Amino acid sequence: AFIYKHIITSISFRIESAKEKNYQRYMNHTSSLMDCYNKVSNNENLLLNHKLLFLLKDIIIKTKKNNGKVIVFGNGGSASTSNHVTVDLTKNAKVQSMNFNESNLITCFSNDYGYEKWISKAIEFYATKRDLVILLSVSGESKNLVNAAKLCKKNKLNLVTFTGKTKNNSLIKINKKKLNFFGNFFYYIFLF
Repeated sequence: AFIYKHIITSISFRIESAKEKNYQRYMNHTSSLMDCYNKVSNNENLLLNHKLLFLLKDIIIKTKKNNGKVIVFGNGGSASTSNHVTVDLTKNAKVQSMNFNESNLITCFSNDYGYEKWISKAIEFYATKRDLVILLSVSGESKNLVNAAKLCKKNKLNLVTFTGKTKNNSLIKINKKKLNFFGNFFYYIFLF
């Protein structure tokens, strides 16, 4: 878990300084950390894919260059992870990031639109085409996140998903032409 957090924190820290001379050294260091983790994990379902992580970094950089923001959603523990991710991206990478874990917003939107639609409504109100939406779900089946993924697909919003348990989950199916991360348990949440 520490390795996951260290990798993404390092990536977010270096997004701001991607043109520095020591950037390649940093990338090599990050690759070494990922290789080390992969050797220790002994679980092919938890192996990190270097290319996908660097693609995510590139997507975040593009979002920043387009004056977009990263919006992260999750339920329960994944909501806590979304808090951590947005703080790292904002503080370390200087990327405008947000999550909607305020109880007054959740209860208002849930009351007015239904719990299964509150995330979709938040996306409708706050997301633009320049933004990146990240959905975190262990099961990949949470109705409010599935509805949010459908809305992102319908409105052609940039979407990345992190899921666990099974590769045959609804979030991966909806987002099949975009970037998905999968971990066979809930270790994926520590990627950030």
